[in-house]
Amino acid sequence: MYAVIKTGGKQYRVAAGDLIKVEKLAGEPGDAVKFNEVLMVGDAIGAPLVDGAVVEATLIETRKGEKVRIFKKTRRQGYRRTNGHRQFETVLRVTSILGGGNDIKWDGTVSLTTKAELNARARNLAPRSLAAALETDVEVDTVPVVEPVAVEEAPAKKKAAPKKAAATTETTADEA
Repeated sequence: MYAVIKTGGKQYRVAAGDLIKVEKLAGEPGDAVKFNEVLMVGDAIGAPLVDGAVVEATLIETRKGEKVRIFKKTRRQGYRRTNGHRQFETVLRVTSILGGGNDIKWDGTVSLTTKAELNARARNLAPRSLAAALETDVEVDTVPVVEPVAVEEAPAKKKAAPKKAAATTETTADEA
């Protein structure tokens, strides 16, 4: 079952367990968010809202979205301007849809891992969290000790002696 909610001037089709990006909402990661403006739940269509329907979600992170490039140009005049903008957005995990006859709750757990941290892990740039390391019995703070290996130094190569110019024989009048 799904619901259609309205927030930030836009409408979103959501189901329990969905991860959605909406316009910036106030709150901290882990806060519960309730949407009372439910336009539709399953087959029940509201006029304009479904009575008593609520969609609950958990706020995961607030971040900046993708960059939008603005480029202005007037041809043959030498006028070019480039600008950019990044809109704030909030990432939510829908946990339950209440109302409309059927109440649906998501059974999973909400992970508050941000997209930036997931991207850094994918590129092996960020260490895993301490909790994840404890679950897998991996020691986080220990660094493997590497003993230095003795390297024998090779003797320096000798420079090749410059080639001597071929001896020129001078013929004198006495020898001839």
